[in-house]
Amino acid sequence: MASMNEVAKRAGVSIATVSRVLNNSDSVNEETRMKILKAIKELKYQPSRVAKRLRSKSGAGNLLGVLIPDIQNPFYVDVLRGIEDIAYQNNYVIIMCNFNQDEKKEAVYLDILESEAIDGLIAAPAHEDDPRIKKFLRSGLPVVCVDRGLKGVDVDVVWVNNEEGAYQAVSYMIEKGYKRIAHIGGLPTIPSSRLRLDGYRKALKDHGLEIDENLIVQGDSTYTSGIEFTGKLLNMANRPDALFTGNNLITLGALEAVNERKLDIPGDIAVLGFDDMNWSNALNPPLTAVRQPAYEIGKRAGELLIQRIKDPKRPCIQMTLNSELKVRSSC
Repeated sequence: MASMNEVAKRAGVSIATVSRVLNNSDSVNEETRMKILKAIKELKYQPSRVAKRLRSKSGAGNLLGVLIPDIQNPFYVDVLRGIEDIAYQNNYVIIMCNFNQDEKKEAVYLDILESEAIDGLIAAPAHEDDPRIKKFLRSGLPVVCVDRGLKGVDVDVVWVNNEEGAYQAVSYMIEKGYKRIAHIGGLPTIPSSRLRLDGYRKALKDHGLEIDENLIVQGDSTYTSGIEFTGKLLNMANRPDALFTGNNLITLGALEAVNERKLDIPGDIAVLGFDDMNWSNALNPPLTAVRQPAYEIGKRAGELLIQRIKDPKRPCIQMTLNSELKVRSSC
């Protein structure tokens, strides 16, 4: 990659003059400007984003970091689309980091984002006490959390009404006549997982059903945990008649485990998942699910971050969007 020094030599000017052209200074005459622009084109020179930020009066490099826990999860893919669209509309680009719910990997990516001199960060923290995200907040970097909040700090958050969405889903299952409803949840350290479990418990209690702790299992929010825990639940002597799964990857694992045993859905066991998928109607039977407005979550998070960059002192906003129960044939 060509350097600014090489551009200066090709154009026969000083590095300072090249810098002034890159910063659209009016102090360079048109003939010299054209020489420099020609050299830039011939050498395919790309200005360093960090250097541009350091030279800028505003300190802006138009670069946003996005930290997500699992790119395999279709929910986060849609969130990312919403963020990217808003970033592009506002002349920002994003660096996406997928840390696979691995805190060591998260630390590496946050170090990289810090070295890239990002203007702001959108993150789904590893957990609500995440010290690394809190460190970014204390440094003054604009931060917005998606899907998961942080405890003990003021921060912008965009998520859905997890407890209410789970409550409506489990209430629907009870109204359909199911009595032994199992719940396969995600990591208990994740606030959204706990809130969905709270909604499950509240629905059973409000409808006069006993809460059987043997029917509640919490894994690591992955496809493999869906397979593993569904298998254990189906091997129970008095197995559940319905499954409420905590996210779409768990749901896919649960469906695989049910199909491996050649059980009928919903005849032998009903399935309702928290998180809808674009292909839910293509499943056999079509999946009943709680739909999160994932794209809208990403879009709102992007808007809040850009607002925060422009106005660092504005009050923090916790934006809770509504989920929607999509009734199909699996429950």
